[in-house]
Amino acid sequence: MSGAQRFSPGRFTTEFGVDLPGAWLTFRTHGTLAPDGRNCVLLPSYYTGTHRSYEPWIGPGRMIDPARWFVVAVDMFGNGLSTSPSNCPEYEPFPLMTVADNVRAQHALLESLGVRGIALAAGWSMGALQCYEWAVRYPEMVRALLPICGAARCSDVNRVFLDGLAATLAADPAYGSGARPVAGLRAFGTVYAGWAYSRDFFDARTYLELGYASVDDLVEGWARDHEGMDAHDLIATLNTWRAADVGRGRDGGFEAALGSITARAIVMPGTTDSYFTLADSAREAALVPGAELRPIESNLGHIAGRPGIRDVETKAIAAAAGELLAGC
Repeated sequence: MSGAQRFSPGRFTTEFGVDLPGAWLTFRTHGTLAPDGRNCVLLPSYYTGTHRSYEPWIGPGRMIDPARWFVVAVDMFGNGLSTSPSNCPEYEPFPLMTVADNVRAQHALLESLGVRGIALAAGWSMGALQCYEWAVRYPEMVRALLPICGAARCSDVNRVFLDGLAATLAADPAYGSGARPVAGLRAFGTVYAGWAYSRDFFDARTYLELGYASVDDLVEGWARDHEGMDAHDLIATLNTWRAADVGRGRDGGFEAALGSITARAIVMPGTTDSYFTLADSAREAALVPGAELRPIESNLGHIAGRPGIRDVETKAIAAAAGELLAGC
């Protein structure tokens, strides 16, 4: 939490009518807000990530220079830092916190900081889900949009993936008993590893570039990482992801919602992503007026867009961000 702050939007009611009087968001800022309040770059967190996860993108000579931009990296509800099952046992059962809930609370946060315009909303994976919601819900604020390896809604194949993950925890008798579901958490990470990368990643032994000695080492690494996570936080944010749809509750539905976006947009799916697929991104980009579809050519699968993984993908993302920010 070093450098992070906490913001409470006040009495907060979720999209589905649950009252949360003490909800909060955690966030970190970098740089200085301009007098007109319009030099903000917003980075919403992704699954199992935090505000710290975007630090490889931020700094002098990097994708976003805080000498020019006021960067706000914000944590989703459920991620263990903002209001979550692990830090709010009084909210039992923990309610569904939708992408729209996160964005409404973030809007209140930015208003409290004096932000009057977002030069760029950018995010990877679940961060992209939130950026799309921002561009639809607050079009007057968002001037540029950069969704990376993400989507505007959770597709059918994405739901199948998520339901498989959730089933690993449900199958552990310790889950829900008050004990730590170690076996379920390790299974969760093991299953996730098979979806996160691509067939070509394994065939080319690219895992060696990422510091894994073997496929078994990679799988064990993912199992070990998830073993240390909070199962209820994982499910809370998984439910947020599964319910994502920018068209819900809007006249004209999904197509009209995307058609209402006024931000300049570059949509960057990974060419080998197994669950935020290139085909889905192409369909969505075609619905956003003036959007450019710019795939990330990579064998890393979904991980292609994750901050700080590999230089070639990072440079492609930074180039797109630079183009969008140059117009702001």
